Amino acid sequence: MPLSSLAVIEDNKTIREYLYPLICTAFPETDVMVFATAEDALQVLINDPVDMVLFDIELPGMSGIECMYKLKSVHRQMQCMMLTVFDDAENIFKAIKAGATGYILKNTSPEKIFEAITDLYNGGSPMSSQIARKVIEAFQQTDNSKNESYHSLSRREQEIIQILAQGYRYKEIADQLFLSQETIRTHIRNIYEKLHVNSRWEALKKTGII
Repeated sequence: MPLSSLAVIEDNKTIREYLYPLICTAFPETDVMVFATAEDALQVLINDPVDMVLFDIELPGMSGIECMYKLKSVHRQMQCMMLTVFDDAENIFKAIKAGATGYILKNTSPEKIFEAITDLYNGGSPMSSQIARKVIEAFQQTDNSKNESYHSLSRREQEIIQILAQGYRYKEIADQLFLSQETIRTHIRNIYEKLHVNSRWEALKKTGII
């Protein structure tokens, strides 16, 4: 089933007018809305939610991260992705904790943005390469030695969750480990069951990676 509705929250008029026709052309079956402020978006989306929202972070008034937190608290199934110039670790992890499952920088090509939208809709967690590196660095600085949840996983499961932290998709993980996608799905399902979580980010948080 195609993506039925998408909203973009972006205060820069030039970027809004650039993105809107491109997204409409790339996703002709999708109802696309654009908002200049978080407040305007909340007024509409709280009562009339969309499948996915792309958020800028720095907006006049309420930030994109705060707006996302408010929307996710009401519409937990809404898919959220940051589309921003900010690549610092603080904003990345604030966004993830608020509910973002994708984080793309504005200097990304339109084609890659469209791929990220599709990937997110299909259950992935797309990230720009610079963002993935920040996540890796943060993970490498994290001490998991005393995390019981992390050590409840097998060596293979620990290896997989470390790769998950880098934002890779199942096929990419399978290719790295020379395993089938179905085997990776089974491992990830087992990881979620062991940790009693339902998503990648919940698993990363519980094991102390983020």
